[in-house]
Amino acid sequence: MAVEIPPLIKTSRLSRRGGLLGECMAEFLGTFVLISFGCGVVAMAVAALPGSGRAATPTTIFLAAGDWLLITFGWAFAVVFGVYVAGGVSGAHINPAVTLAMAVRRGFSWAKVLPYWFSQLAGAFAGAALVYLVYHNAITAFDNAVTDPKVEKIDGHTNITFSIFATFPAAYFHGGVWGPLIDQIVGTAFLLMLIAAIVDLRNQAVKANLGPLIVGFVVAAIGMSFGANAGYAINPARDFGPRLLTYAAGWQSFAFPGSVTGAYSDYWWIPIVGPLIGGVIGILIYDLFIGDVLLVRSELHELPEPGRTRGTEEVDEE
Repeated sequence: MAVEIPPLIKTSRLSRRGGLLGECMAEFLGTFVLISFGCGVVAMAVAALPGSGRAATPTTIFLAAGDWLLITFGWAFAVVFGVYVAGGVSGAHINPAVTLAMAVRRGFSWAKVLPYWFSQLAGAFAGAALVYLVYHNAITAFDNAVTDPKVEKIDGHTNITFSIFATFPAAYFHGGVWGPLIDQIVGTAFLLMLIAAIVDLRNQAVKANLGPLIVGFVVAAIGMSFGANAGYAINPARDFGPRLLTYAAGWQSFAFPGSVTGAYSDYWWIPIVGPLIGGVIGILIYDLFIGDVLLVRSELHELPEPGRTRGTEEVDEE
């Protein structure tokens, strides 16, 4: 509903927000929404539902694929609403990998990259702090209920509740680096490839402001297809911001350097480096296979006839 809304602050004091400052504020708030709902849904699945008596036991989680669908759709909605919140001001990157890819291939100003990254990281940290504020009782109750001596605890916290906020690799990687790193590269490459397709006006661009919804579907698809390997961070701020929060809140080495005894160690950098590499690869692949073709066709102002590989040539008749 479009209505004329008076500003909260005098217009004369808003001029600075019309530029980069306003864009950074939008990135902060968009990422804050993303993490609040994304980490919030994981907190529901891991701690709140079991602790509130809605599971078989106080520590029962992830018994079926339905539990994972809750997570994937929760993160999808988180992306949708984060993009809707920030899109009109900053383009709603809400992901350093998106910002980097747009700078590499879409003319986004390199001078804005670091301010965007800082805003995204700050928003992610604030979102994680909100989730911890709301769910710290459930988290504490869950950690206290875990009595299995095989589950490592640090200052009373378990790696299970750490998973509410940040990611770690599956046990079948046996602590290896390449498997999770490749997973993050592949997942983020698909993310940027599909974002590029969704926003490309020369392609079958999404109409009627449905772009954020379709991007949410993309995140859900990545989570369903590739999520279990390493938690599908596919966003450096999404992992690093909450990881900072958990380190400050007492999860210590679970967060930094990202280690669990006998499982993996020094993991913290993989959800940062992998997505940054994957995002650039994804947008380059899209442009190589699709974007360049669409550009050439738009410049020629013609399409090849069905069954032809090139446009038809006019022949002068005498």
